[in-house]
Amino acid sequence: MNAIVALCHFCELHGPRTLFCTEVLHSPLPQGASSGDISGQNEQAEEEEGGIQMSSRIRSHSPAEGASADSSSPGPKKSDMCEGCRSLAGGHPGYVSHDKETSIKYVSHQHPNHPQLFSIVRQACVRSLSCEVCPGREGPIFFGDEQHGFVFSHTFFIKDSLARGFQRWYSIITIMMDRIYLINSWPFLLGKIRGIIDELQGKALKVFEAEQYGCPQRAQRMNTAFTPFLHQRNGNAARSLTSLTNDENLWACLHTSFAWLLKACGSRLTEKLLEGAPTEDTLVQMEKLADLKEESEGWDGSEEEEKPSSQPDAVEGQELSKCSPETSLMPDCNSWNVAHRRLSVFRSLRHMRQVLGASAFRMLAWHVLMGNQVIWKARDTDLVQSAFDVLRTMLPVGCVRIIPYSDQYEEAYRCNFLGLSPHVQIPSHILSSEFAVLVEVRAATRSSLYPTLFEEEQSLNKYEFVVTSGSPVAADRVGPTILNKIEAALTNQNLSVDVVDQCLVCLKEEWMNKVKVLFKFTKVDSRPKEDTQKLLSILGAAEEDNVKLLKFWMTGLSKTYKSHLMSTVRSPTSSESRN
Repeated sequence: MNAIVALCHFCELHGPRTLFCTEVLHSPLPQGASSGDISGQNEQAEEEEGGIQMSSRIRSHSPAEGASADSSSPGPKKSDMCEGCRSLAGGHPGYVSHDKETSIKYVSHQHPNHPQLFSIVRQACVRSLSCEVCPGREGPIFFGDEQHGFVFSHTFFIKDSLARGFQRWYSIITIMMDRIYLINSWPFLLGKIRGIIDELQGKALKVFEAEQYGCPQRAQRMNTAFTPFLHQRNGNAARSLTSLTNDENLWACLHTSFAWLLKACGSRLTEKLLEGAPTEDTLVQMEKLADLKEESEGWDGSEEEEKPSSQPDAVEGQELSKCSPETSLMPDCNSWNVAHRRLSVFRSLRHMRQVLGASAFRMLAWHVLMGNQVIWKARDTDLVQSAFDVLRTMLPVGCVRIIPYSDQYEEAYRCNFLGLSPHVQIPSHILSSEFAVLVEVRAATRSSLYPTLFEEEQSLNKYEFVVTSGSPVAADRVGPTILNKIEAALTNQNLSVDVVDQCLVCLKEEWMNKVKVLFKFTKVDSRPKEDTQKLLSILGAAEEDNVKLLKFWMTGLSKTYKSHLMSTVRSPTSSESRN
């Protein structure tokens, strides 16, 4: 993560000061350091921890220590620093950690060597300990801008028996230029930085309690005569953080913590490249989930929940909450789909075609693609649900309306997939209609109908399937183009079931793109029929079955896409471009 983590302190003598900072380097060490400085020192100490190699670093000069009189040095002069403003002692080499996996160096010192970085850290330090403070003066806050970077700051107090109010003010800040990344890392940074602060406060509290036990300062101050404020302030020099915590290895521990924080925070979030806009199935699924969420919130807000008027309504609502087989937006739906496949009676479209037979399957698939009502009558509800899960893969998500099982017939406008128990009477006009197909699951007259293909599937051996319709599809009928391509994929034994599933996804996307063009051409632009017929010829969908399919699939377009088109048409810029 390209960021800087710094520990800051509000000194009573010099104001806000940067005590210690860790930065990320993707190149050789910054100015004032060389590779020979690292490898050539005899006092160098190296240790391995978490895949990061840590070593002391010798710099040619340290502006924070006042070793250089160069006016261009960004650090404060030695005269402007006290014991509380200083972290590393004079001549201290600083720290460097090498990440062997990514060839990144984590460098820790009191101030950044680069003047521009020093200015950014200095400004963030001043703001975190002055104006940008959360209520109570202790806690996290976010501030910043595009020019000076964005800052996550967490202010806190450290106990000090010699300080005014018996505490001193510190802050840990994280600075980076990517605002979105920093905001998304807020929960992670808050938890880890809070852990570092708790450890510092715990060590300081032990020292504070020991000093108070030996020499209570509160009673001593009350008994001391009043002294002028300036005299008291000048006489009460700040103590170093190592003294307050009684930890000589404090800065090495902070370097390790800050380096790990930068590495872990950069590894937890990764960017993914999305190829193209979301599909229509994805948009429709998101809209359904949003509607269900609003509906559930409305139920939670009401005092009494009304029960559904009939069983199909409740089942239909449950069905909408499940994810489609090829697209899942929620992790729970993925596990549901996997478990459901294990219990499925029909494993795939190819499996169903083998069970029903080529001609019966073609008739059934034709009615599914045309949007006609598909009715299954069976006692086994799992078999009906499995059949619908397989057949729905041929349609866009927005075109699927399922009532898995009902004790009464439901009209076609309510569902295009309907499961019924065997005793339910279907109206005669539905049985003779060309807009419906009936699949009756009956008890098999023979002991085994499919002894060669499905010896292990005892559940299917018990049934025979009768597919009827008022308008049977003739064997020599061309049918919609997508149906012919689906059958070609199913009959090609060289294609696995997973490859056939991907073919279905590609075919649906291809024809949904044609649906979008036709929708804009006819509904939005309101073109005449002659132009529409020319467009259908260009799209390769001039045949009657293809036209019916496009019109039905048009009902599956997402509300997002439709509203986007309508808003584009109403905008002044689009009308001017059309004119």
